Amino acid sequence: MSYLFDERLSESPLVNLIWRTQSTHAIPFISQAVATWEMVITRQHGKVTLSILGPETKPFPADGLDDAEFFGIQFKVGSFMPHLSASSLVDSAIHLPAASGSKVWVNGAAWEIPTFENADTFLNRLTRQGIVTHDPVITAALNNQPTHLSPRTLQRRFLSITGLTHGMIVQIERARRALTLLEQGGSILDAVDLAGYADQAHMTRAFRRYFGQTPAQLAHQPISALSR
Repeated sequence: MSYLFDERLSESPLVNLIWRTQSTHAIPFISQAVATWEMVITRQHGKVTLSILGPETKPFPADGLDDAEFFGIQFKVGSFMPHLSASSLVDSAIHLPAASGSKVWVNGAAWEIPTFENADTFLNRLTRQGIVTHDPVITAALNNQPTHLSPRTLQRRFLSITGLTHGMIVQIERARRALTLLEQGGSILDAVDLAGYADQAHMTRAFRRYFGQTPAQLAHQPISALSR
């Protein structure tokens, strides 16, 4: 059995997508490398938690949870929470402390935990209060637009905002683009070409590094929402 999930776009320009899924059994999965960060709300056995999952630079196995519901907000690269250290979130996660009822503490204030349906209202409040914001310089650099910063200053900017180097983000995004092409039914050779790899060997090395498996192995696996 695979995770059952759906996703939708957000009204917020800071967000890639909003997703939800559920499980009836503790299904093992591989958490794959990803350049973005997420807020994930987990509901299990009457308990609700809100976690901040940082970017991941390598794959690692996870056990999953039984009889649980998950809802996530995936933010775009360049979006960040100024009160949190980006570098401390890389390959890590923090669980926000619970307040009274269905609330959690976010930057010193008690916030109602959002749902899949009202996530955009929650995001609008976070943005208005400056708890989540976006650095346009990061977006410009990733789109190969001029930033008027020296290479060293730009690199420091990437590390400060995302916790990752510019090059690492580009490599992870390229690998994930190739993976998406395979999941959509494309051939391995087409993925090599369209994702911009020099050859199949280069893509295979990238897949092993970021996903822990080869393109051929991943091309025949069901998509899991929790693989990120």
